[in-house]
Parts: sequence; C-alpha cells; structure tokens
Amino acid sequence: MTRPQADDKEEKPLDPAVENVRRKLVRFMAVNLGLLFLALMVAVAAIVYKSRSRAPVEPVAASDIPTPAGAAQTGDIVLPVGARIVSQSLSGNRIAIDAELADGGHEIFVYDMAAQRIVGRYAVRNR
Repeated sequence: MTRPQADDKEEKPLDPAVENVRRKLVRFMAVNLGLLFLALMVAVAAIVYKSRSRAPVEPVAASDIPTPAGAAQTGDIVLPVGARIVSQSLSGNRIAIDAELADGGHEIFVYDMAAQRIVGRYAVRNR
C-alpha cells in the first residue's frame, strides 16, 4: 500500500479570484442570516406586544342580565309586519334571527338581550 505524499495532505491555497468569491459568499450569507434573525425578532416582539397590550374582552352572558330572583327573563323583539322567523341562534347575550319578510326577502336581525334592542339588521340578497 502506498502512503499519500506529504503534498497531498496539505491544502493548497486558493486562487485569488476564487478566494474573493468565497469571501463575498460568506459575507452575503452573514448579512442574510442577520436580516432573517432581525425579522424573526421583530415578529416575536409584535406577537408579545399584541398579547400584552390588549385586555381580554369578556362577553356578557345572558345570565348576567339583571332579573328578579326566580323570575324568567322576558322581553319583546319587534320585527317588521308580516315577517316570519325562519331560524334563530343564540350566542352569549345576543340572538340572531333569520326572518322572511312579507315581500319575500330575507333579513337577519341581531338582538342584544342586555340592551334589549336590535343592534344589527342585515339584508340577505342573491347576486
């Protein structure tokens, strides 16, 4: 078995043009990694800022509406004349009512039980 020559073990210096390209690539990589790290830190800081600066909003539940002890909650929801309720859904202290109007149109009414008034009225139209 032949032993490798001493010249083969030592690294030969790079050509000056190749060395310049290598230095430029290393510098380019360092700048890009720095920018990537900076962008990541900005994103993390924004998420932390948003999570700490906004206080959680707790919705008022229907059970939080003041009523006398033992009495049921009551109220009137006034819809247009001739309206027919198609469906309804309850979320917290708000009721969404899908109603078919006398003229055949559909509207969604959002009623707030705490304020005891309609807080939104949305027409449903086909395009």
